[in-house]
Amino acid sequence: MDQPTPHPAPRDPEARTVVCARCGTRSPDGAPLTWTCSMENGVRQYFCHDCARANIRAIEGRLDSSWW
Repeated sequence: MDQPTPHPAPRDPEARTVVCARCGTRSPDGAPLTWTCSMENGVRQYFCHDCARANIRAIEGRLDSSWW
C-alpha cells in the first residue's frame, strides 16, 4: 500500500513520437493538447491541429477519416 505505482519507461525513443494520420506531421514528444485523437476500426489515430481544424464538422459528425 505504501509503495509507489511503477511506471514503465518507453521501450525506445520512437515510442513517444506521434504522427498525424492525415498529413504526416510528426510530434516527437507525444500528442500536443491541440491534436485530436480518434478510434477508427479499433485503431487509435491522431490528427494535427491544422487537419483537425480543417475537418472539424466531419469529426464532430463522427465520420471516419477515410470519408473526409
